[in-house]
Amino acid sequence: MAFPPLVAPAASLSDAERVRTARQSRLTEIAEIGQLRLAAARVGVLGAGGIGSPVTLYLASAGVGTIGIIDDDDVERSNLQRQIAFGTADVGRPKATVAAERVRALAPDTRVIEHRTRLTDSNAQELLGGYDLIIDGSDTFDTRYAVADACNALGIPLVWGSVLRFDAQVSVFWSRPSAGSPVRLRDVFPEPPAAGTVPSCADAGVLGSLCGQVGSMLVTEAVKLICGVGEPLLGRMLVIDALSGRSREIPLAAPSGPGRLPLVSPAELAALIAEAPVTLLDVREPEEYADGTIPGARSLPLGALLADPLAVAVTGTVVVFCQQGPRARAAGRALAAAHPDADLRLLAGSYAAWSAASEPSGSLS
Repeated sequence: MAFPPLVAPAASLSDAERVRTARQSRLTEIAEIGQLRLAAARVGVLGAGGIGSPVTLYLASAGVGTIGIIDDDDVERSNLQRQIAFGTADVGRPKATVAAERVRALAPDTRVIEHRTRLTDSNAQELLGGYDLIIDGSDTFDTRYAVADACNALGIPLVWGSVLRFDAQVSVFWSRPSAGSPVRLRDVFPEPPAAGTVPSCADAGVLGSLCGQVGSMLVTEAVKLICGVGEPLLGRMLVIDALSGRSREIPLAAPSGPGRLPLVSPAELAALIAEAPVTLLDVREPEEYADGTIPGARSLPLGALLADPLAVAVTGTVVVFCQQGPRARAAGRALAAAHPDADLRLLAGSYAAWSAASEPSGSLS
């Protein structure tokens, strides 16, 4: 789906900037008007690390007029395997400062704003409010959700990517898009995983070149949104398996009309179960499943399902549920794309509705 340009064009480009960006403005989809829009754009980048390093450099090379770099860390020697904005002489220096120097050397017309502070729930909206678009290259779940919640409240697009080991995900989240349906991070991953359940890059490792690949893709998404060209990844997630050299697309946006997955009420589900075998998929986290689920349901957390929906066995009638509904809808869309002929349904109100209906005064009692 095409989107209107995110920003109005700048009045002009300097002669030096016009020459510097000439190969890009030759693209008919971008042209001079697109280059002027890039010059007017204000993009905030969360983190100057493995993803943020290539992001800041490619934003600058593309001609983005204002780049904000939010990072309170210093360069460490172990960063240099993937954080390409830094060299050995930069060890011990603030990442935001070094990255800003690289941007200024590459694109003198670009304004760089250093935010040498840690983004939190309390300061996120203030830090991000002056930008047209945010790219998240952070590496902690607390920061990722603080950024996503702030972007939701501000109504600005969040270009999002993650990398661990040889695997990566790329998408765009936007609570108030100029076209199409809103898709937010919490629609797909409502809550961060419990502490200790997902290893960090320091524990599990990460392929440095994959960080560069993802960073480049995030900038491509930003350029598309700023210039109003192509089809941004809003409502879609690209999943990359670097070891196999394969990528696949998972739909996230809610389909409309005939393509919408049918809903079954708790009472209708109880009747289905009584009539014939039904595959019940609980896509909540394991600890939620352990606290109570529908009898006979299989635990398949959303993250594991999205990692490989083709591997999920779908035979007969399959009913998907989570706690309230958003995760089940994301799971249902991924399964429908992977298994177009399957009999897939969603439990209306998900487990919360089933649990309430199962109470002594409920409709299932």
